[in-house]
Amino acid sequence: MRDRVYRTDAVIIRRSDFGEADRLLTIITPFGKRRVVAKGARKTSSRLAGHIELFTYTTLLLAVGRSLDIVTQSAVRRGHDILRLDLERISAAYYIAELVDRLTEEGAEDRQLFEVLIETLHALDRGSAVDLVLRWYELQVLDRIGYRPQLQECAVCEELLTEDAADFSPAAGGVVCSRCARSAAGVLAMRLPAFKLLRYLQVQPIGVLEQLTISSETRGEAERLMRAYVRTVLERDLKSVAFLEEVRTQP
Repeated sequence: MRDRVYRTDAVIIRRSDFGEADRLLTIITPFGKRRVVAKGARKTSSRLAGHIELFTYTTLLLAVGRSLDIVTQSAVRRGHDILRLDLERISAAYYIAELVDRLTEEGAEDRQLFEVLIETLHALDRGSAVDLVLRWYELQVLDRIGYRPQLQECAVCEELLTEDAADFSPAAGGVVCSRCARSAAGVLAMRLPAFKLLRYLQVQPIGVLEQLTISSETRGEAERLMRAYVRTVLERDLKSVAFLEEVRTQP
């Protein structure tokens, strides 16, 4: 049985008004996704208000409630204030939050997924290339929840892929060999540089991003392939994708 009051690290990925003065928070913790209530957080006198901003990495003290647990204290560990000053970075943070929200069930424990989320937001905050951060994040999250795109072996016949592979099938689950590409559904053309980039990001820590020099063409192709794959997994586009695209088109 859980203690009546407990402490946990958390990242706040969604929040909404609740009741007359409360906030309903969706948080990712080492113990999974949860919904909790911050009582009185919308009052100007609330001590919690500045500690439960979106994308904040915090330590929460929670009291067990009848249906939803209640935030009693919050101590910010990383506010990610720098990314909030850049519209593209904050739109990317919305995408990061929405993707993990859509892909995870409430209460499913995954400490590594929690670490991936923290590392990704920290990389955005310290100035890493936004698109490469998102590609790394997509690959890691999909891996954690059981939808790892096949980039080493053919997604259909499981034959080891060579650098001749030039076809990506979101429906099949990743890259397909030339033989299987003839019958695979929804095959997308893929050039070698994008193939190499995705394979590299799938197995490397996020710190390597700052050492990479990748052409805009290759980065755009990697985004196109991963966007199609995520759309297939979710069976729809995320709302934050349109926001991210709109921000990119602004002067």
